[in-house]
Amino acid sequence: MGARKKKAKKKGAMLRGRFAARIHPALDGINRSYDIDCRMWAEDICGSMAHATMLAEQDIISNAAARRIVRGLEEIAGEFEAGTFKAKKTDEDIHMAVERRLTELIGKDGARLHTGRSRNDQVATDLRLYLHALSLRVAEAVRDVQRVLVALAERDGEMVMPFYTHMQRAQPVLLGHALLAYVEMLARDITHAHYALEECPLGAGAGAGTSFPINRKLTAKLLGFKRPSANSLEAVSSRSDAARVTAGLAGVAVTLSRLGADLVLWTSREFGFARLGDAVSTGSSIMPQKRNPDGAELLRAKATRVTSASQRLFEIQRGLPLGYFKDLQEDKSALFEAEDALMEMLDVAEAMLGDIAFDADRMRAAVEDPSGFLLATEAADFLVRKGVPFREAHESVAALVREAEEAGAGLESLGLDRFRAVHSAFDKSIHAALTPEGALRARRAFGGPSPANVKRAVRRWRNMLLD
Repeated sequence: MGARKKKAKKKGAMLRGRFAARIHPALDGINRSYDIDCRMWAEDICGSMAHATMLAEQDIISNAAARRIVRGLEEIAGEFEAGTFKAKKTDEDIHMAVERRLTELIGKDGARLHTGRSRNDQVATDLRLYLHALSLRVAEAVRDVQRVLVALAERDGEMVMPFYTHMQRAQPVLLGHALLAYVEMLARDITHAHYALEECPLGAGAGAGTSFPINRKLTAKLLGFKRPSANSLEAVSSRSDAARVTAGLAGVAVTLSRLGADLVLWTSREFGFARLGDAVSTGSSIMPQKRNPDGAELLRAKATRVTSASQRLFEIQRGLPLGYFKDLQEDKSALFEAEDALMEMLDVAEAMLGDIAFDADRMRAAVEDPSGFLLATEAADFLVRKGVPFREAHESVAALVREAEEAGAGLESLGLDRFRAVHSAFDKSIHAALTPEGALRARRAFGGPSPANVKRAVRRWRNMLLD
């Protein structure tokens, strides 16, 4: 027994003092998370500096010890930045790796750092700091995509195109209006992904706080939080913040997925609305003629990585009793997977949108195709403006559409006599109303696709995205 105890307390076995035997390799392997959570080294060091500073302010450790700890942590940060930090097999996670290295550098004062805290509140603090930084990175990457969309809307926004309902041509809109729709959706998405530093978990301990006279308001202030968390158990038990941010990331991913779906359609031969540049197109291993929108297709597919990661974060917490459980270690793998997939998506979306050419003639041809009857609503609105109830107008124009369809003609090509045959309120000005330009000019209501509205929206977004 004595020999086993001695073996268990080998250098590096920081958390094995209570046990007589070495940890089983299978448990050791599944228990380790350094390769995943080492991404949070900056947050871990930042939190430890604040904690050491507070301990000295409260006379829990000496000022000299705190200074040595901070200098040691600065040296470790330099090693990470230079890529020279060397993890050891005994480093269970980033937190133990930093503490182990600190003790190597400054001796026993490194072992004082963990006074008055637990890995539970340490991890929760690191995670919230990371969520804040992540939300800022994502917001800037989203704005980059929005800037390209706005630039396209400014360059090509006056091109007329159909929009679709049920994948059927519906009514004419301006290309700029369609592009700005994605700008608006992304703006809403990043508000959901935003994370402010509200409550600081540091000082919550393992869940029951600490008996040391710590100053939680000071550590919260040093780390940029508004206040310390109000309940020590909630602070270490909950990953609702990570789940909420990842759900916001999933919203961005879904919007990019829809953008990808449009790009796949628009660049197909069947639509022919757009052409991606050579640098953002791929070929076929067998068909020399192929020009594939792989990036757009992967926007659709990779969104599932983000949405599934978001779901995992909720599922990890579902059914957990109050308190800290090792289940929560899985939070970071889900978060980082969502982050990595989304940043890839944002990069490729920006690249594709920056190398795309739209075909005004093909889009307009789709609007003017007589079999589409995209101006039928204009005919119904014409009657309404003449005092006809909308449902009556709708029925009359539907009869006109049936007649035109049987004749293989466009609605606007029918003579005035045919219009008047279905409703006497039609007059000779109906044909002037049945043009794409007339339809668009009439849609002046706020948020509509009139040329004036689209130009105003482009200016508004251009000014907003310059900030």
